[in-house]
Amino acid sequence: MAKPDQGRGNTGDHARPLRYRRIVAKFGTNVLTAGTDKLDVEVMSALAGQVARLHQRGAEVIIVTSGAIAAGRHRLGIRKDRKDMPFRQVLAAVGQSDLMQAYQELFARHGITVAQTLLTRRDLADRQGYLNARNTLLAMLELRVAPIINENDVVAIDEIEGAKIGDNDNLSALVANLVDADLLVLLTDTGGLHTADPRLDPAAELIPRVDRIDARIRALARDTSSESGVGGMATKLQAAKLATAGGTDMIIAAGKEPEILVRLAAGETVGTLFPAAVDRMESRKRWMLAGLSIKGSIIVDGGAAKVLREDKRSLLPAGVRDVEGTFQRGQAVCVIDPEGNRIACGIANYSSEEVLRIRGLRTDKIEEVLGHHYGGEVLHRNNLVLL
Repeated sequence: MAKPDQGRGNTGDHARPLRYRRIVAKFGTNVLTAGTDKLDVEVMSALAGQVARLHQRGAEVIIVTSGAIAAGRHRLGIRKDRKDMPFRQVLAAVGQSDLMQAYQELFARHGITVAQTLLTRRDLADRQGYLNARNTLLAMLELRVAPIINENDVVAIDEIEGAKIGDNDNLSALVANLVDADLLVLLTDTGGLHTADPRLDPAAELIPRVDRIDARIRALARDTSSESGVGGMATKLQAAKLATAGGTDMIIAAGKEPEILVRLAAGETVGTLFPAAVDRMESRKRWMLAGLSIKGSIIVDGGAAKVLREDKRSLLPAGVRDVEGTFQRGQAVCVIDPEGNRIACGIANYSSEEVLRIRGLRTDKIEEVLGHHYGGEVLHRNNLVLL
């Protein structure tokens, strides 16, 4: 393990001002285990040292960690990984203790107090829960406590099963939006997005920057998840879309690179950068963007989709084709274009039943049809977030 003043780029980065001050760093299972069947304390110590050096320079770092199931499997001496939920939840519960003990001991060497924070989708789906989680994390940062976050595997079955929202890649993006992070770092064993899986194809080339996640980029994200981890490159692209849409830069980089966190915080070009797509969003819009509270969908025609995308205007009843799911006035919904793409999230002015009754109509017909009027917009632009 490199000493604090060793490792490529370490001395220079200490002299360089930090480009990013509030950082969310996600440590993947394969990074924390170094590809073995147990936590690698040397790797974890190196990462803790980097976080400590950033702390010394005034940066704030929140860790989203994987590794609980791998740690539990090692603690119980189980090599074969059964797939049934109760078994994997036991592994998570056993391993979480070892994982946090390791973090606590390693950070204590640097005089840093850590705080375990277990989150579920339910915690963030509710607006009040979202704000409570945000306030708690910000208070930890103010007190110079290092939050260490993981999905609550004992109750959050979706995460262990690998659902799209619930893996730690997407959880880290949600946390980045939650706390207004400047940078989200996903540390992996592959070091970024490549033209092919570098573990299988020696000719694979690193893609240093992705400004837009289009069909070509998505096609590169074949599922490269391993037996020990949950998220593959596809979930990392989902995380990138969420983080950058909320105003946070995201970088996928190799966890084994010396002083990687310090170098990235200083703005060094390593791995694959996904630059923020917009300026920093207000908290309420980031909550809608998270998609955790979505109750239904509104399908719009091509004209309405174009107006939403290009003119950033409100959604009127005339542009609505159909509704999926059931929602009430004031609940969050997503907007789907004719090709089935999710293009926006917003707060509905009318219930799903009411939207079905007024779809395709001019705004002056709303009160005539419904007998009441909550405004001429199905989704007002002030309560709408484009994806």
